[in-house]
Amino acid sequence: MNRAHLFTLFEQAHALTGHRDFVVIGSLSILGTDDEDGVPAEMSMSIDIDCYTKSDPGRINDVRATLGEGSDFHRAHGYYLDPVSPSLPSLPDGWEVRMTFIERDGLRVWFLDPDDAAISKYARSQANDLRWIRAGLLSGHVSLPRVRARLGTTLFLDEQEAARVKEQIERDSAWFESVRRPRGGGLA
Repeated sequence: MNRAHLFTLFEQAHALTGHRDFVVIGSLSILGTDDEDGVPAEMSMSIDIDCYTKSDPGRINDVRATLGEGSDFHRAHGYYLDPVSPSLPSLPDGWEVRMTFIERDGLRVWFLDPDDAAISKYARSQANDLRWIRAGLLSGHVSLPRVRARLGTTLFLDEQEAARVKEQIERDSAWFESVRRPRGGGLA
């Protein structure tokens, strides 16, 4: 997936809703980084674009039948819009002000900060989410120190989710140190 795919979909969403500002919050929020070509494939392989209309989040549901999973758009392009709510993911305070945007052809697409996306992915802890995070760590798109710093302001669903996130971050910290340090103790 790349930005051109996103803008193709959002042009259609604009035609259907009249909205010009869309927010991408899932895996594909990584496409908002400065270096699209430097994004690892593991971070941009999703075919569902988790998003909502910025000024009226519920309005995105109006295009589900036309642009969502199983739609003619999905069959023609191989990817689809997955309407979500901004309150769906577990995110730290201030995530809205850390979003970046790309403007093209009168559309503005907002992207979740990669470290904020990582916290949400840790909360889910699905295999594909953990692969996304590790690819982000290896490429430098995700920073464990920034993720840790934001944990204190994240409202998780419950204590179990918070504990799972902290535990997975510790596992990833150990893993990341092991891949950065080759045998013999020197730095890679």
